Amino acid sequence: MVPGPWWWPYVFILIAGWLATDIWRWLGVLIGNRLDENSESLQWVRAVATSLVAAVIAKLILFPSGTLAGTPLWLRLGSAVIGFGIFLATGRKPAIGIAASLGLLIAGLYVLGY
Repeated sequence: MVPGPWWWPYVFILIAGWLATDIWRWLGVLIGNRLDENSESLQWVRAVATSLVAAVIAKLILFPSGTLAGTPLWLRLGSAVIGFGIFLATGRKPAIGIAASLGLLIAGLYVLGY
């Protein structure tokens, strides 16, 4: 069997990934327009999504893996807390809060010599 072009697996991954996610996006747009924003079911979905994000963040801070596992807990906690404070102080802008947390973490790692 002769192998195909070197780029074929990348095209397959791109198309399969696009199809797998794009269908759900379109269904979300079609169904989402009919939902009442204040409905109890949508509030439940929002609460579950928020709790999942909070759990992932807590796991990254308290039980990190990879390079982050070598950083001190106080630096990870401090970066998250100060970043959250900046997020609240700037009118709840996620990009600013995330950038502040990352900046503090990177600066702390630089100062500590990591």
